[in-house]
Amino acid sequence: MSYVDGFVLAVPKDKIDAYKAMANTAGGVWKEYGALAYVECIGDDVPYGELTSFPRAVQAKEDEVVVFSWIVYNSRAERDEINKKVMADPRLDSDKWEMPFDGKRMIYGGFQSFMEL
Repeated sequence: MSYVDGFVLAVPKDKIDAYKAMANTAGGVWKEYGALAYVECIGDDVPYGELTSFPRAVQAKEDEVVVFSWIVYNSRAERDEINKKVMADPRLDSDKWEMPFDGKRMIYGGFQSFMEL
């Protein structure tokens, strides 16, 4: 079974193009080091729930859109090795990028797959 890192974040609508450029570079780096898949999705039907929702979870503002992303690996061990290489890669040096979102409101975590159909 595969291992998945998942992410939910809010991106200002006027910074979507900058986010897409950053994600395109990052996705290429992850794939180069062995990630099986790198997926970025922009919220299209993401209602603001009364108790819980994606927008609530990341405290999305009126001028922001929710982004849902995931990276797939063969295993947790491979993910850990790949992420070490990715984090050391100069193409993703945070000094080179103006972050197009508030990283403090990003939700992320690693998940072990238990079913794949």
